[in-house]
Amino acid sequence: MRGPGPEARMGVGGCWPRLPALPLSSPPLYRPRAPREVVGHFTEEETEAGERPPGPFALPRKKLRRRKRPRARARWPACTSRSCIALPSRGSRSRRHAVREPIARPPAAHSRRLLSARRRRAWGAAAAPEAGREPARAGPAVPGSRCRGGSRASVGEGAGGGNDIQWCFSQVKGAVDDDVAEADIISTVEFNHSGELLATGDKGGRVVIFQQEQENKTQTHSRGEYNVYSTFQSHEPEFDYLKSLEIEEKINKIRWLPQKNAAQFLLSTNDKTIKLWKISERDKRPEGYNLKEEDGRYRDPTTVTTLRVPVFRPMDLMVEASPRRIFANAHTYHINSISINSDYETYLSADDLRINLWHLEITDRSFNIVDIKPANMEELTEVITAAEFHPNSCNTFVYSSSKGTIRLCDMRASALCDRHSKLFEEPEDPSNRSFFSEIISSISDVKFSHSGRYMMTRDYLSVKIWDLNMENRPVETYQVHEYLRSKLCSLYENDCIFDKFECCWNGSDSVVMTGSYNNFFRMFDRNTKRDITLEASRENNKPRTVLKPRKVCASGKRKKDEISVDSLDFNKKILHTAWHPKENIIAVATTNNLYIFQDKVN
Repeated sequence: MRGPGPEARMGVGGCWPRLPALPLSSPPLYRPRAPREVVGHFTEEETEAGERPPGPFALPRKKLRRRKRPRARARWPACTSRSCIALPSRGSRSRRHAVREPIARPPAAHSRRLLSARRRRAWGAAAAPEAGREPARAGPAVPGSRCRGGSRASVGEGAGGGNDIQWCFSQVKGAVDDDVAEADIISTVEFNHSGELLATGDKGGRVVIFQQEQENKTQTHSRGEYNVYSTFQSHEPEFDYLKSLEIEEKINKIRWLPQKNAAQFLLSTNDKTIKLWKISERDKRPEGYNLKEEDGRYRDPTTVTTLRVPVFRPMDLMVEASPRRIFANAHTYHINSISINSDYETYLSADDLRINLWHLEITDRSFNIVDIKPANMEELTEVITAAEFHPNSCNTFVYSSSKGTIRLCDMRASALCDRHSKLFEEPEDPSNRSFFSEIISSISDVKFSHSGRYMMTRDYLSVKIWDLNMENRPVETYQVHEYLRSKLCSLYENDCIFDKFECCWNGSDSVVMTGSYNNFFRMFDRNTKRDITLEASRENNKPRTVLKPRKVCASGKRKKDEISVDSLDFNKKILHTAWHPKENIIAVATTNNLYIFQDKVN
């Protein structure tokens, strides 16, 4: 890999000594395949007799027999799926519809009549058009559907069911007191890669790790609960004397590293300093020192008359948390994101105006890869709000801004990624333009899907799913609390409009979850397009109590089970959520309490 050029802006300490080599021959995110088959105008008799040629490119034009084109013939519906493309045919003067290999779902009902008899038999009985069913209207292409108006797939199994399952209460952590100390407010929640450990950070600089207990074999319908595994003070309050700036101890982000040995490693950061922590277990202690007493005091060497061989004695299990690396003095502004690369050797850290690339073994140097700070700060129009590495491509990362844009950058193109490779931005509807448009369009969180094909962004009112191959608009948009649009003025006055909500995927990328006010959190099923609103409350704190869906009445007559938008408590909010990577277990943070819910095991 070429070293950074002279135009590169370096971090603390100068040049990067040993930047790990990044692959230069990574395949592109999407490579279109050649069409397999071109549909021509052939009769069904020719198709049945097997005389249909493979396509107009395979036989001379004179051997192609076409039936007379009818005056008004049915056309394929408008399709935006990548299984269909339109190509000009050399065998005729008109454009033909080229189709790639058939997908494993029957096409829309109004297009099945155009298939030949052989292809109808291939689809089977499930492909027959339903009697009395109207053709589906064309709509935006969504995952789970073949094309616009296509039939959607059902919810998958595993850690994927969002609304086809019943969620029940499992545990709640934290004090019950109404008087909440500022230091006890939870600021981040994160599962590790196996889901066995769950880490939380608070505004007091503490990190609390919960471990999932082994399942009880005598109770087949129970899952292991999460109990406290380790607690340690990650950051302390500091003061920058040069800038007369107080640095809070609040934990902004926690990211787990994949486990490689018996110990666990995680990164935690406050506004300025990032620390790498090692969490290890010890169940034996050495005894029989020659120059040291059992209580730790050193002995006089002149009093040693015999030599002893130290031995290990069993002891109670003790979990130790020790800082292995401290990455400091590289950010002028407050750190809002850290993300570990898929090579597991480097990671990025982002503040309001810059993004730095670090190596996990080097603490005194970092490489600046994005810098949007203008020469004149009065010309500043946007700031970086979140950043994340691609889960599979170690050279790709994205970062979002307060203007509602997402930029995808490729580190293979340039040492400095100020020039993005792709820009994801949705055009604003002029009819919805208001004084608060810029504030509510600011993106508070961005997350790649586990597959790496999609990414999810969260602004103040909605969650959007973006396809990395389509930049002009999101493929899915889910309204989280649209009923608050009429309350933006009051939310601006009490500063709630600046709240930063996070979002998360489930294990199979089929359901997304995010928080809201009044301790509500919402789930959106991408396959069935259904959503549900649940509440984290101590009123339903009995184990295995099924959560009841909640509904908010925006205006008009309120039903019995609905809650009025005027009675929502904006001091109770769920900003941080996490989903178990393999099971239907979720963790949501409400001020100083951590709620854990799981699906009901029948």
